[in-house]
Amino acid sequence: MNARYLIGALALVVVSLLVWQLRWVLLILFGAVVLAVALDVPITWLRQRFSLNRPTALVLVLALLLGMGTLLSWVLLPEVIEQVNLLQRIIPALPEQLNKLVRQVPALQNLEREFLSKASFERMQPLGEQLLGFAGGAANGTLQTLLMALLAVLFALDPRSHQRLLTAFTPNFYRPRIQLVMRESREALGGWLAGMTISAVVVFLTTWAGLVLLKVPLALLSALVCGLLTFVPTIGPTLGTLLPMGVALLLVSPGKMVEVLILRLILQQLEAFVLTPFLLSRTVNLLPTVALISQLSLGVLLGLPGVLLALPLVVVLQVLGREVLVRDVMDQWDGKADQA
Repeated sequence: MNARYLIGALALVVVSLLVWQLRWVLLILFGAVVLAVALDVPITWLRQRFSLNRPTALVLVLALLLGMGTLLSWVLLPEVIEQVNLLQRIIPALPEQLNKLVRQVPALQNLEREFLSKASFERMQPLGEQLLGFAGGAANGTLQTLLMALLAVLFALDPRSHQRLLTAFTPNFYRPRIQLVMRESREALGGWLAGMTISAVVVFLTTWAGLVLLKVPLALLSALVCGLLTFVPTIGPTLGTLLPMGVALLLVSPGKMVEVLILRLILQQLEAFVLTPFLLSRTVNLLPTVALISQLSLGVLLGLPGVLLALPLVVVLQVLGREVLVRDVMDQWDGKADQA
């Protein structure tokens, strides 16, 4: 092994260790880029339609988002508050409901006896420490989200300067290709965000309507959770189904829980195999296996933030792999140099 290859290998190891140490900073940075692209889609539309400069279009988009949020809060917030208050009144009665359910199912009685036999203060103490750690993590996550939002606004205000800064770190002959890759990455990410937003709204509305028709309590709250978790494909819809199923089981009957499960399975199949492929057919084509593996991998490495940002990261990596690895490396590799 000559000195050049040895130095290159050492440099690769050092860069990998540095990236790992800065993984949370890079995660916040990528999340800010995703939010900036989400803002850039309506900004670009406004500039094309009304010949506005970017700061004015950004202010209009932020004002529109604030107005829509206020309107939705005015329409939906009273019912959400009412359902949260109902949930608070129901929580004290949940132990009695659980006892009734346990008495009806023998297997649950055995599980309850086993849990009580193993429960002790020493065993429960780590749980309290975990809850305190969760509270501290929630506060840290809130600060990170605010920082991410601030960076997103700054990126959306002047994206070209940041693109030029990134392009400057590449060789002069390769800069046109990098600019093309960044442009295609932005289009793919914007298309994915637009498609998933429409899909989430449709899931929220259809789930809300279905739960109301089934007369399931806390329908709006459950539908909001299901709609938001649509942004986490494969894992999110399954987790979102647990809330309305649990509410139906504990507050209505096991039969109502089965009805909710059937409703959510039908909606999940329509969303996964009809709506989302139709919305993303022209922008992104992700294999379900790739999506699931990326979510599991980043979830293990980075926790919940990694799961949330796994899909947009894969969208960008897919563009990078196609344009850089395939077209610039693999397609140009004819093997003549190796034979020589």
